[in-house]
Amino acid sequence: MRKVLFVALLSLLTLTANAQEVVLNADGRDSAYVETIKGRAQKIVDGLQLTDSQQALAVRNIIANRYFQLNDIHAKYDKSQQDALQAELYRHHFELASALALYLNDEQIEAVKDGMTFGRLKRDYQATQDMIPSLTDFEKRQVLIWLQEAREYALDAADSKGKHFWFDKYRGRTNNWLSARGYDLKKERDNWMKRIEEAKKK
Repeated sequence: MRKVLFVALLSLLTLTANAQEVVLNADGRDSAYVETIKGRAQKIVDGLQLTDSQQALAVRNIIANRYFQLNDIHAKYDKSQQDALQAELYRHHFELASALALYLNDEQIEAVKDGMTFGRLKRDYQATQDMIPSLTDFEKRQVLIWLQEAREYALDAADSKGKHFWFDKYRGRTNNWLSARGYDLKKERDNWMKRIEEAKKK
């Protein structure tokens, strides 16, 4: 009987924890801006296909609040204060994943990160493999590791331009590394374009 009561109590506590409200930090913000951010966050949540409405709302508000926070942080510093900006971004960097972990599993958190960075990781990783089919498993792992690193930086960027900047920066690093390993990237890219054109004709 005690075991049954314990299990029931544990289930109740779990449901209560999962149902905790995440407040949207919209106070004092322009209403049009808030609606834009809510829409952006909701689009990411829709991709998760969550069936629990309370869970979905909590996740949406976590994502939206992250956008608000990033905007506030970037607005505090000018171009001469980049060290201070980066320090504050780093202090708050891990809060997103920690907050999401109360509601999502690791795979879903990855999907949120991808949604907040325009899916660049998956697209760039696939494009690199398509361009150079002969990549070894070791080379593929290194490319993926750098793309994951780029995504972490991109998550803290102020806008879409900043997010794309980090992926482009790491693509340059990857290309230099692959060139040093003997790949002729121009040749690989030209051959890739030919394969794409041939596939269109079929």
